[in-house]
Amino acid sequence: MSDAQRDRPTLLGLLPWGERRAVSDALRTETVGGLVLLVAALVALVWANTPWSGAYEALRDTRFGPSAMGLDLSVGHWASDGLLTIFFLVAGIELKRELVVGELRTPAAAALPVVAALCGMAVPAVLCAVVSSAGGGSPTAWAVPMATDIAFALAVLAVLSTSLPSALRAFLLTLAVVDDLGAILIIAVFFTSDLNLLALGGAVACLVLFWLLQRMRVRGWWWYVALGVAAWVLMYNGGIHATVAGVAMGLILRTTPDGVRGPGRRSEKVSPGDRTAHRLRPFSAGVAVPLFALFAAGVSVSPEALGAVFTRPEPLGVVAGLVVGKAIGIFAGTYFTAHFTRAQLNPDLAWADVLGLSVLAGIGFTVALLIGELSFPDPAQADHIKAAVLVASVTAATVAAVLLKRRDRIYRRLCQEEDRDDDADGVPDIYQRNERGAA
Repeated sequence: MSDAQRDRPTLLGLLPWGERRAVSDALRTETVGGLVLLVAALVALVWANTPWSGAYEALRDTRFGPSAMGLDLSVGHWASDGLLTIFFLVAGIELKRELVVGELRTPAAAALPVVAALCGMAVPAVLCAVVSSAGGGSPTAWAVPMATDIAFALAVLAVLSTSLPSALRAFLLTLAVVDDLGAILIIAVFFTSDLNLLALGGAVACLVLFWLLQRMRVRGWWWYVALGVAAWVLMYNGGIHATVAGVAMGLILRTTPDGVRGPGRRSEKVSPGDRTAHRLRPFSAGVAVPLFALFAAGVSVSPEALGAVFTRPEPLGVVAGLVVGKAIGIFAGTYFTAHFTRAQLNPDLAWADVLGLSVLAGIGFTVALLIGELSFPDPAQADHIKAAVLVASVTAATVAAVLLKRRDRIYRRLCQEEDRDDDADGVPDIYQRNERGAA
């Protein structure tokens, strides 16, 4: 290898040890949660297509909550606006961690996942709008195929017993984090009702106070829970989707521990953001998202309903966006970013691995279902879009499974090399070899 080649940055190379541990912890919980998510989605589909479907709809539409606060909502509404706020709170913390200490902390490191994620949002949106309009339909569904469901994708990998190297898993996680942010921005900008400026002002005030308490290193979870709930209620009544409050709080929480000692203060071993994510991630992945899926995925899978997915322009646009648009967008974004930054692909990997991961990112279950509900208030139209999301996610998972299983032997060898620890000191030997080589 020439000196010029050796000096080129490596694309999808070995993660730093600290970053790898953080990614592994996050993905372990998401994988288990993804399996619960799959079960919840299957239960919803079966229940909604049995003679007891009336009981499913009655439960989903049951209303409760304090009407004086504008919160007399259905169970399904609580799941999408309430439980998913926790999901977006964890996503916001993960994004903040990536920006501060992770892959997005420097422009050079952030270029690849950010460009790939942006292309993976833009191409599906454009393709969905084009297919819908070309078929004589409305481009209303353009935002539905933009987000990747990391839990669902990891569950597919777990079911297939496919071992991906840590760099590929981290890349998939970062893609999902970036397009979760894109999705929440789209929800905030394009899916707002009549704005109540007084309520929104109150929500902003709560978030500012939340930020000040973090900046002043005030401890005591009760302060933050109270402010978080108040911000959520005011955001909901302000006309902006309440999940925006979750992302905002996640981005405010500190993700680096405070090591400064002073009178009456002690250093932190774990940052507030990491501590909150550690406690909430199991609930988010194992309860909040599966319950949302339980009440959102219950759509008819009759021949007529499935036929509508491929005959009506809007659902067909969603399928094209998720299955084709995601793959083209992420792969092209990754390839051209590598080309323009003169990065060389990890020699242990191939562009076929990037393609398989790009197709896997077409699983857009959770956020796609949420945006589908917001885009189509009419339940009949929303059901067609939901059916399209389900069909597209299953198709993307199947194609990705074929592509990734072909390379599974290579992945297992790379994972074994990454995990090998002959001296049993808790640090894989590959990191110590790299340190000795650098010395």
